[in-house]
Amino acid sequence: MAIKNAIVVAVTACLMAGGTWAGSERRPAQDKQEEAKGTKSQTTATTVQSAGEDPAYRIGPQDILKIDVWKEEQLTRTVPVRPDGKITLPLLNDVQAVGLTPMELAGVISDQLKKYINGPQVTVSVTEINSRRVYVNGEVTKSGAYALLPHMTVLQALSSSGGFTQFARVKNIYVLRTESGKQIKIPFNYKEAISGKNAAQNIELQPGDVIVVP
Repeated sequence: MAIKNAIVVAVTACLMAGGTWAGSERRPAQDKQEEAKGTKSQTTATTVQSAGEDPAYRIGPQDILKIDVWKEEQLTRTVPVRPDGKITLPLLNDVQAVGLTPMELAGVISDQLKKYINGPQVTVSVTEINSRRVYVNGEVTKSGAYALLPHMTVLQALSSSGGFTQFARVKNIYVLRTESGKQIKIPFNYKEAISGKNAAQNIELQPGDVIVVP
């Protein structure tokens, strides 16, 4: 009887150890998956942040701005840039924003607020860039308009469009660009670009560029 009880205890211990080992094996895999998701989210956030924090960026129509006035919660707010290039703020009413950098606009707002507040400290940040866009049309999974991030290339824009359809002629892609009132056509061979050949064709995009995938 004692031997039988000992065998039962031993088997139970083995099963418990096996379950613990299996759980420990699953956890690293789950941790890796969560880490990968976290890294992906962090990368996306970093990309958006770098686009909005570019000190040389010029504010455009339909951009979304965060106006922070230190110790003045009633004046701190998020506002859209209207099609006429202006934003509306308490006390100041309409303020011209288009064409200015965030730092320049902060200076303008600060100067105008001096009439009402002693030593105003203003910070302007771009939370959404809607004025600078490129377009991807044709045989792609997700055609449409995309925010033009700093130094975005043709390959980067295509990667945002979700890939090609089975009918895409990836060797015959082209970029339509308007220069001096005239439309020009810039060829782009996807096969060559991803293989490292003719790297010069992977040009940096400009606002309004249209990538066509025939």
